[in-house]
Amino acid sequence: MKTEFLGPTTDIEVMDRLLRLDGMSIVDAGCNDGALSRSLAQRGARVLALEPNPIQAAQNRQAEPTEGVTFAEAPAQAMPADAGSIDTVIFSRSLHHVPEQLMDQAIAEAVRVLRPESGVLFILEPEMGGQFSQVMKPFHDETQVRAAALAALARTAAPRFESAAEYWFTQTASYDDFDAFRDRILGHSFNDIAAADIDQPLVRALFEAGRADDGYRLTNPMRVRLYRGPHVPS
Repeated sequence: MKTEFLGPTTDIEVMDRLLRLDGMSIVDAGCNDGALSRSLAQRGARVLALEPNPIQAAQNRQAEPTEGVTFAEAPAQAMPADAGSIDTVIFSRSLHHVPEQLMDQAIAEAVRVLRPESGVLFILEPEMGGQFSQVMKPFHDETQVRAAALAALARTAAPRFESAAEYWFTQTASYDDFDAFRDRILGHSFNDIAAADIDQPLVRALFEAGRADDGYRLTNPMRVRLYRGPHVPS
């Protein structure tokens, strides 16, 4: 598999570089608050933004509409799209949130909705070795589910596409102080985490290692798996 390092950058800049967006039909699977979906629409994409969490999905429906974005409450393993109708399916930090026993089904569902031969599957997953992941690990250890996501890709995505490539980039999360870090984590509706779980000596010590002149910087390597050309069903 081809591997390339893209350097320090952002999620959307990576997508700008690796994907055709303008005029494309895209499923954003596990869209959270829809920030990525809106950025894709600003680049001319038509986005079906799927969020399985009912609390976040309700917030998305109540938010100011964005031209080019359609929000839906749906899991990745049951995408409300016709077979062969989508140019690109994106799992941005979301495949590892799919229940482990349903990851293969979610990937197969992405293949179902993608256009045969020309469709693209874009998977972005954080790597556990980074500073940010290590700060999170004492209270929210995703080692197993992220490994399960990669294993599911090897089983279910790799055999179904003509080509695959892997890209790496680094990203930095910035915080004024520990309280800002804690509050941002608690603000995510998809996390069932209590403040007491975060505010513990080990987490504070790991966070302190990210001290910079103007706050705190936690870096993390990010992995992209890019699959192109789903096989035409026989």
